[in-house]
Order: sequence, then C-alpha cells, then structure tokens
Amino acid sequence: MAPQESAPATAAPQQAEIDRLRAAVARVEAGETAQAGETGQPGEAAQAGEAWQPGESDAGAGLGVRGPGAPGRPVPPPAPEVDEEADPYAVARAVVLRLLTGSPKSRAELERALRRKGCADDVAAEVLDRMEHVGLVDDTAFAETFVRSKQATRGLAGRALAHELRAKGVDEETARGVLDEIDPHSERETARALVEKRLGRMHGLDRDVQTRRLAGMLARKGYGGEVAHGVIRECLDALPEHRRD
Repeated sequence: MAPQESAPATAAPQQAEIDRLRAAVARVEAGETAQAGETGQPGEAAQAGEAWQPGESDAGAGLGVRGPGAPGRPVPPPAPEVDEEADPYAVARAVVLRLLTGSPKSRAELERALRRKGCADDVAAEVLDRMEHVGLVDDTAFAETFVRSKQATRGLAGRALAHELRAKGVDEETARGVLDEIDPHSERETARALVEKRLGRMHGLDRDVQTRRLAGMLARKGYGGEVAHGVIRECLDALPEHRRD
C-alpha cells in the first residue's frame, strides 16, 4: 500500500492563524478589545516588516504590501454555511468572509455586495466596522495592493490609478495618500518599457505616426504629457532609423 501523503507544512500555522482570527472576531462581538497579536492591525505588519503576497488574481505582480494573508496577518476564516433565515449579522459576516477569501476588497465593494444580498445598511455598517477593527477590512492596504498590482501588470500611472480607485469606492484622501508614494523615477521607467515594447511593432512607420500612437497609449494608461513626450522622444531618438548623422 502506498504511503499516505503528509499534510503541507504550512497547514498548522495557517489553521492557528484562522483560530486566532476567530477568537479576535468573537472578542469584538462580545464588546471586548482584541488581544495583541490577534487583530493584525496595519502598524504591526509595518513594524515586523511582513508583506502580503497577493492572491491568485495578482499572481505575477511580485508585490510586497501589507494586508491580510501574510504570515502574522489576519487570514479570513472559511465562511460558514448560514441559513438565510438566521441572524442577519451572521449572514452578513458570512458574506463578507466569503468575498474576502476570494480576493481583497475595499469597504465600499463589500457594502455594495451586502446591499445586493438584501442586508440592511445598519447591519452592514456594524459588521464592516468590526471587520475593520480586526484588520480584515483596510482600504489603505487594499489601495496599496491594487496600485502596485496594476503598475506591475498593466503599467498604469497615477491618473488612471486614481480613476480606478474611485471606481472601487476608495475615498479620495486614502487614494491620494497611496498615490503620493509612487516613485516618479519608477513611473518614468515603466513608461519607457511600455514605449520600447510598442515600438517593436511599429517599425517602418513615420516618426509622427509613431509619436501620436505612443502618446495615445501612454495617455490611456494615465501618464502626464511631460513624462510621455519626454520618454517617447528619447526612445525614438535612440532608434537607428531616426538617428541623425
């Protein structure tokens, strides 16, 4: 008989983290303050230097940002099956946990989902307030992950990122705080990489045509005119077909 496979080494730590989170949620619901090490507040992750590795939806982004899911951070416990006739607070908690298990969500996205499920606004607000208290709902952490993911996977810049964060329901102050952390040099280098990649499919075109198409591409991705035209000019000048003797 073939030997049975052993459980992954990470199973025990993950279960322990889930158990700690459940205890924290139970304490908050009982009106108590969550104990140190259970809440996973953002400051704890920053002090420990821990990172939230994005889920499958962010695979390939190579990000290191704080939030639920990393060692020492709150992991959404499996959402229990809840009878629709049950306590509305229990139903709302189950909906939120199920959504967070799938991928990170902003508070506004969770509010919209609860409203679609017929959850009363006051119930949704109380449940989400509790989730924020234990670190499961954190719009700053969500925005950081979202921004860095879109930078890595789509090469988006500040203007486009601000638009998408608004669509996700992240408030302007939170979004601005995250967007202000974008490194201008890194953003310029991302623009350069986008231009160089696109130029590979534009050989033989007139320089004016290349410039117009590249500028449109960068504008759609949120790059300002100064950065866009500067990078385009530098990249075109470096091409053998545009070099001046």
